[in-house]
Amino acid sequence: MTKLVVLKFGKGSFEIGFPVTLQIGEENSRAETEVIGELPPDEELPLNFNCWQGIYRNLDFSARPKGLPKLQKVISTDAECLQASQKLRDRLNQWLQSETFRDIREKWLEKLQKSDRIRVILQTEDYQLQKLPWHLWELIERYPNAEIALAAPSYDKVSFLPKSATKVKILALLGDSDGVDIATDRQLLEQLPDTNIHFLVEPSCEDLTDNLWQQNWDILFFAGHSSSHTTGETGQIYINQTESLTISQLKYALKQAVERGLKLAIFNSCDGLGLAREFASLQIPQLIVMREPVPDRVAQTFLKHFLQAYSQGQSLYLAVRIARERLQGLDGQFPCASWLPVIYQNLAEIPPSWDELGMGRGQGERFVSPSPHLPISPSPSVPSFVENSTNKAKRSKFHLLWLIFMSLIIGGLVVSGRYLGMLQKLELQAFDRLQELRPDEEPESRLLVVTITEEDVQSQSQEKPQGSLSDQSLLKLLKKLEAYQPRAIGLDIYRDRPVKSDLPELQKYLYNSKHLISVCRVSDPLSEHPGIKPPPEISQERLGFSDLVFDPDIIVRRHLLALTPPPSSPCKATYSFSVQLALHYLAADNISLQFTKDGAWKLGETTFKTLTAHTGGYQGIDASGHQILLNYRSHRSLKTFVPQVTLTEVLTGKVNAGTIQNRIVLIGTTAQSFQDYSSTPYITREGAIEKIPGVLLQAQMISQLLSAVLDERSLLSTWYIWQEIIWILAWSLIASLLVYYIERLFYLSIVTGIAIASLYGISLIFLIKWSIWIPLIPPIISFTIAIIVTTYFMKNYLNLSKSARVVVITKNRDE
Repeated sequence: MTKLVVLKFGKGSFEIGFPVTLQIGEENSRAETEVIGELPPDEELPLNFNCWQGIYRNLDFSARPKGLPKLQKVISTDAECLQASQKLRDRLNQWLQSETFRDIREKWLEKLQKSDRIRVILQTEDYQLQKLPWHLWELIERYPNAEIALAAPSYDKVSFLPKSATKVKILALLGDSDGVDIATDRQLLEQLPDTNIHFLVEPSCEDLTDNLWQQNWDILFFAGHSSSHTTGETGQIYINQTESLTISQLKYALKQAVERGLKLAIFNSCDGLGLAREFASLQIPQLIVMREPVPDRVAQTFLKHFLQAYSQGQSLYLAVRIARERLQGLDGQFPCASWLPVIYQNLAEIPPSWDELGMGRGQGERFVSPSPHLPISPSPSVPSFVENSTNKAKRSKFHLLWLIFMSLIIGGLVVSGRYLGMLQKLELQAFDRLQELRPDEEPESRLLVVTITEEDVQSQSQEKPQGSLSDQSLLKLLKKLEAYQPRAIGLDIYRDRPVKSDLPELQKYLYNSKHLISVCRVSDPLSEHPGIKPPPEISQERLGFSDLVFDPDIIVRRHLLALTPPPSSPCKATYSFSVQLALHYLAADNISLQFTKDGAWKLGETTFKTLTAHTGGYQGIDASGHQILLNYRSHRSLKTFVPQVTLTEVLTGKVNAGTIQNRIVLIGTTAQSFQDYSSTPYITREGAIEKIPGVLLQAQMISQLLSAVLDERSLLSTWYIWQEIIWILAWSLIASLLVYYIERLFYLSIVTGIAIASLYGISLIFLIKWSIWIPLIPPIISFTIAIIVTTYFMKNYLNLSKSARVVVITKNRDE
């Protein structure tokens, strides 16, 4: 947040003191705070300054500026200069800590945060006050994003003529170069990207005025010799070796340049404070001058760092502060080098960003509002000002509406592509990764899985089994299990053959058992699979189909509850194996399958919302039958979520009755040789798709049904289509707003990364807390494309990223 602080000094002197008014407000609004204070008399302070100035101006520079004679014959030493500067700093801060100034200081500390970007304007007509090194005020140094500028008591707003420049135009005046290295300044300017620079090297007065009159310039740059009158009211520049000009001699040409859009003048030359004070009457928006004689290296170092910071997006004030503080590294060779640069501000104008320099702006685009709290005085009231962030002044509501329109078009295209199934693969993969991040759940205690391993198959070799389980072993197993009173037994093994005639006991058991549920497979016309017949001894009421629904990547993410078998199918079961076992288990709790008015399934208080052709990331799928999303239960791994025992352990009596009693017992093979494995959405530590035996997959499905009914464990669900569309369009719209309000690509990239990470986090929270699968990939794509397209559009079609043209004037400096 940018703050504007105005310190207005009334009529006074160091002999009688100064009345001071402090105003604090946000940019582009009226002042929110005003407080009146006073600085007491201090006749020693100007004496301290004069002492320091005399010593500084007599340092051993190899060249002296024209118009500034030496004050004494004795050469000053660096130590003397540093000692005098420290004494001046201490005296200035002691003065600013006076009791009569305390209210202003405390109000500053109360209203301003260290993180604020602050423009401090010192408004006074007193030349001695303006010469003081105000940047050494400990309050300025305490706030890293603050910079102070000088301003005249009188000012006017400039009415710029509209223009359509696409680059920053710089008029660079390279003046009298006697004893001054101007070539380096030229090189620094020529390195600026996307600028239009016109150099005038030691021009005549006529050439200079013609260029000021005939073209539009954004920046006027001068390098060469200059000086100010001792009163500080006038200054002059040396444009060639024989001619010098005062500002008054350029009055009309400079006034015309301002009306044509001149926004910044940089005088990288000596003793420029008098130039700035005289320029103020011409209402030039901003000037940067050197307050004292400046060595070549200091001037060039400042110019280098200022142009670098300013052209890379820093505000004008912060760019000056950065460049000024970089000069401190030269204090060992050039004492007080960091004291020299100073901004002179027209209070009615807003410092432009580098990108704004090339923008043609008409009247009414800058808002200046006088504060109603200012006291009446002979000089104009101090208004509150707006220093817009980089592009705020030039980004209108029209631009915002265009960006919103574009973002909605982009979001609509993403929604359309999603509806056509173009994003289904990516969405399913993203959904899989989100599921893996869910926390582990408690193991399923209502089920027991009896696994038939490779060792179990080998142990039945003498019985000549057909498949993984022989008739003799099946009979023994069923007898053992029945003795322990399970609620239901599920035989997840295909038996499309009758029991052998030599085992009538097994045949009778299969006919009469009320707890045994077996499987068959429904024929599939699409895959031309003929289906698998059920055991002849099992009645229709105790059959369930084992058919699965595979996604295109052969991963099981859906749970098929019921279907209508084709007439030719050998398996006539209408409910799945898992549903039959779950219903059998729930019947003991007096819970039966019911249907709502709209045909949805209902078990207890749980309603099962079936999938449609367009549900969540699924687009255009075959949603026939009753399908729901399969909510896997994960306890460390998918293979350990349910208790398991082997066939041998049951037959040898190594299983306790409590492990079986009142549970659903599933019987199925885990032997690799039978290849009854299905792919899940999870990934192993080695990075491969995790596959689990078919019997464990059936256990997952049964567990989902029981947990939803008895434990209120949420079923996986999705938003309605209209909610998902709004969600995708909203992220596209957010992208356009970010582009509108954040100009710098670096910050925009950071915010983009944060936004995408936030979207991922929101999706994960919805999945963990509410088991809702919300769109992730479509809003990411919509957001990213909108960021790229709208940024490009802003830069290339709305003319919101202009480069600057600079006019350079050669400088006169000491080495």
